Formats: sequence, structure tokens, C-alpha cells
Amino acid sequence: MDIRILHINKHIGKQHILNDICLDIPQGQIVGLLGPNGAGKSTLMKIMAGIWKQDKGDNSIIVPERIGYLPEQNPLYQDMYVREFLATMKRITRASDDIEQLIDLVGLRPEVNKKIRELSKGYKQRVGLAQALMGQPELIILDEPTTGLDPNQLVEIRQLIKGLTMHNTGCTVILSTHILQEVKEMCNRVVIIDRGHIKADRMLNEIEDLEALFHQLTMPQ
Repeated sequence: MDIRILHINKHIGKQHILNDICLDIPQGQIVGLLGPNGAGKSTLMKIMAGIWKQDKGDNSIIVPERIGYLPEQNPLYQDMYVREFLATMKRITRASDDIEQLIDLVGLRPEVNKKIRELSKGYKQRVGLAQALMGQPELIILDEPTTGLDPNQLVEIRQLIKGLTMHNTGCTVILSTHILQEVKEMCNRVVIIDRGHIKADRMLNEIEDLEALFHQLTMPQ
């Protein structure tokens, strides 16, 4: 299912967080939502995930019913074992996924008998990704999924994210980051957002110098 966002705004108090956001995202793309801290990336993702509402009177947002969401602050039950946590989330969401297949898919097998609080940041992210993949979502939303990972964990999580559309054929992945290399490594399309405005929306292979474009569009005025 394609995603359509039509003239979405979001105010929090007197602050205009999102300003007339419009996006059309065909099914199956991996889209990097790139912008400085505070650009509005997380707000847009929360609206897409149905956690927050856009301003009243705005036009529509069309997204699939089945959405997997990994927020920046990964909410995990630290005293649960990995398999126990995933089985609990499966019951809560009434998903039909095979827990053992999910464990293998995200590379959790070596740590499956540990409590979540005993895991490294990278393995905690894998647990969050496994939860986000439950129910075979058509749209997977990942908010800063590689923050705080060491170099080895970065490589592994990037490879895992790049493989999501292969595992879930036809699904769309949208991830936010303020790191340009993340977009280059994982995405085929980039949306640059700054101070609530979309400044660019292009396929990666159409951009000669992403760093130059990003700095040009996000420099303080």
C-alpha cells in the first residue's frame, strides 16, 4: 500500500512543529527522514504511527493498518527474558508470528536466554525490531534506530534494516536520522526536513553530493 500525507501541520502550544507536510511514498521503498535534531522527524513519525494527531482541519494521512513502530526510546521490560518478552508481546498484539523465526531473523539466538537488562544496546535494538516486525507490518517506522550503537553493532543493525523489505515483501520502511551515512547505507530515498519544512525529497541515486545538499538546505538563516 502506498503512503500519502496531504498538507499535515502540527502545533504544540505556540510552536509550529510541522508545516504543510506532503509526501507520497510508493510501497516497498526504504526512506530516510534526514534532519537536524528538533527538525520535526519524530513528530511526523508519531503522527504516521497514529500515536499523535495532526492539527484539526488538516487534510488526510493514508497509511496501512499494519504498522510496526520502534521509537527512539525503546520501551522494553528490562526484567523479562528475551523469549518471554516477545511471547508476551505476541499475546498482547494477537500476532501469529513464529517467535523462534523472529529470534533468528534479527540475530537474537545467542542472547535469547538472557534478561533484557543484561543485553547490550545493540541487542536491545534487535529485541525492539523483533517486536516491530510482529504482525507482518506493511509499514515499519524506525526512529533513530542506530543511536548509541558501537561500530560493529552499527554494521549489523544496518544490514538487518536493509533486509527488512526482503523479509516482509512489499513493506515500506521509514527511518529517521540526523546522520548522513545512515541514509547512504540503508535507504534508496531521502526526505530532508528542517524546522518543520520538507526541504528536499529525492532518490539517492539522483543526488551527487548528499552532504553538500544537506548543509545547504539546513544552514541557519
